[in-house]
Amino acid sequence: MKIIIKLSAAVVLASFSSLASAAQGGTNIPAISMFFAFVVMTLGITYWAARRTKSTSEFYTAGGGIKGWQNGLAIAGDYMSAATLLGLTAMLYTTGLDSYFYMIAFFVGWPVILFLMAERLRNLGRFTFVDITSYRLNQGKIRTMAAISSLIVVCFYLVAQMVGAGQLIKLLFGLDYNVALFIVGILMIVYVTFGGMVATTWVQIIKACMLLSGGTLVMVLSLTYFGFNYEKLMTEAISVHSLKERLVYPGSFLSDPVTSISLGLGLMFGTAGLPHILMRFFTVGNAKEARKSVLWASACVAYFFNVIAILGLAAIVIVGQNPEFFEDGNLGGKIIGGGNMVALHLAKAVGGDMLLGFLSAVAFATILAVVAGLALAGASAIAHDLYAQVYKRGQATEKEELKMTRLATISLGVVAILLGIAFETMNVAFMAGMAFGVAASANFPVLILSMYWKNLTTCGAMAGGYAGLFSAVTFVLLSKSVWVDVFGFTQAIFPYTQPALFSMPIAFALAYFVSKADKSKEAMAEREAFADQYVRAQTGVGASGASAH
Repeated sequence: MKIIIKLSAAVVLASFSSLASAAQGGTNIPAISMFFAFVVMTLGITYWAARRTKSTSEFYTAGGGIKGWQNGLAIAGDYMSAATLLGLTAMLYTTGLDSYFYMIAFFVGWPVILFLMAERLRNLGRFTFVDITSYRLNQGKIRTMAAISSLIVVCFYLVAQMVGAGQLIKLLFGLDYNVALFIVGILMIVYVTFGGMVATTWVQIIKACMLLSGGTLVMVLSLTYFGFNYEKLMTEAISVHSLKERLVYPGSFLSDPVTSISLGLGLMFGTAGLPHILMRFFTVGNAKEARKSVLWASACVAYFFNVIAILGLAAIVIVGQNPEFFEDGNLGGKIIGGGNMVALHLAKAVGGDMLLGFLSAVAFATILAVVAGLALAGASAIAHDLYAQVYKRGQATEKEELKMTRLATISLGVVAILLGIAFETMNVAFMAGMAFGVAASANFPVLILSMYWKNLTTCGAMAGGYAGLFSAVTFVLLSKSVWVDVFGFTQAIFPYTQPALFSMPIAFALAYFVSKADKSKEAMAEREAFADQYVRAQTGVGASGASAH
């Protein structure tokens, strides 16, 4: 442990030296200083957490000792990725009202989790959401299927975050892209391998507080330019934007209604199927704290999305009319660093280098927190679901499972770095959207049916889960985003870019019809076992660390 911590410190010092060298070329010193301070602080948290992480329960779920409000902040920190701060701000800056609809689709998944899932997740699960889907079904088959879909979702989301991290550090600090990926990958491995859920939780909480406070500060300073008058802000934004009045009309981004509905379904139900979000509900002591977690997370996410909306509008006037941020020095020129850096340009415009440095550090903290949560979810799928429960048939010792989890984390870190290098030029928003689409099509249908429908059988769950997984991936591969833009064909086979509207019904339909047609003895026993599952779901009796109410 001490050797690894020293190695991590050496990596950080080497990184800081590289950053300092880059700074001599004109890189922002405050950004580098805050970046370094955050890394040192989080490594200290990891060292503290490693000393109290001895069992699988502590590693996966922090021993169930996280309070509801703490878990809510951690969930918000896990959910609000770099795409939230950078991507959505840039999207509103470019397309206006449609991007706000995009944000609402992200948010609507939270009431689904609150009212339909939070309590049952806590009462039925132990370490991962796969514990729930396999509760009364065939453990080996269901865990294998759910673990595969979880790993695919985690990999797509992880690659998107790694590419974003590499591009961000490359732009801000002047580092080579591959060096930036290596730094992020090593830090992710250290956080998860030694600190587990305790370290990951506190990194996410700190990051959420930094993101909320930093975003709020930029918003307040931006509003001073308009006398805190929202109507004036809107009027000036409309007057200078290329869309004019269409800035506040729908259709500039989501012009196709089928794609719009499909995107909305994917984002809404994908949220309720993301493994790194779902596993956070097992870190609290009971169902009441789980519900409280969702309320806190919902409040933070809703507030921050509205902050982003104001930042995007303010950037239209403050950044979009400032020649300092144009590559060619002319109004209407291309934004330096691309549109995704609009939020950071706004921070510099209203608060100077210090605020830019702080928000840059926040953006990097955001990426680290999200990749740590993703790595933990992926490692738990490999070690807990595949290794301990399928391969070892539940006979693995805690020491063996923890060892496998740490090996899985290291492997995921290496894979994430390699994939980040391979997909350097890939559209990260596209990859993140695909992760949501796969989660909505493969994870959500099986999960919700296993909790609410007594007739679901192993055969039905397998048919629905695999059909949702493969149809979602296939539709995306055959869409314009891949078939034309990546593979170079002249025309897409699948006419839409979002799969959820088509792949989700396939998953639900196959799960329903195959389950209804299954008359085997195993199926009958699985239906009868629903009564026991229902009691535990409602009362928490038998749940790990939970008390009956």
